[in-house]
Amino acid sequence: MNIHAVFAVRGRQNLLAPEWRNRLFDYIGGTVRSLGGYPLMVNGYSDHIHIFFELPPTLSASKFIQQVKANSSRWINHQKLVKGKFEWQAGYGAFSNSRSQRSRVIRYIQNQENHHASANFRREYIDFLKNNEIVFDEKYLFEFYD
Repeated sequence: MNIHAVFAVRGRQNLLAPEWRNRLFDYIGGTVRSLGGYPLMVNGYSDHIHIFFELPPTLSASKFIQQVKANSSRWINHQKLVKGKFEWQAGYGAFSNSRSQRSRVIRYIQNQENHHASANFRREYIDFLKNNEIVFDEKYLFEFYD
């Protein structure tokens, strides 16, 4: 199953610095592989991450994403890449995609820098939910700080 997962930095702080962000994306790709998945694209912006991967049949999306978040936050803290303790915000968004959608999703994730030059994360995420026809209650969404 192809999963596009999105999760954010706790407090929506802009902590994912450009000088080490790509190392984090590589680390997350390695974590996906170590959990039995296959990373298709990992990218993000200063305050959130997008991961597109093949989910192994042995784990639920919830357990898989929990492991990716735990391992990557531990790595950021171990590397001392931020002042204080780094944490991801509770929760995530996960969307399944067919094989025929792979190229489109990969292009979307690759263009995060350009995309966020004109759209904030709140708008991006709500548009994403609406475009996927997902009914939602705003009280259950990420903590947005606009």
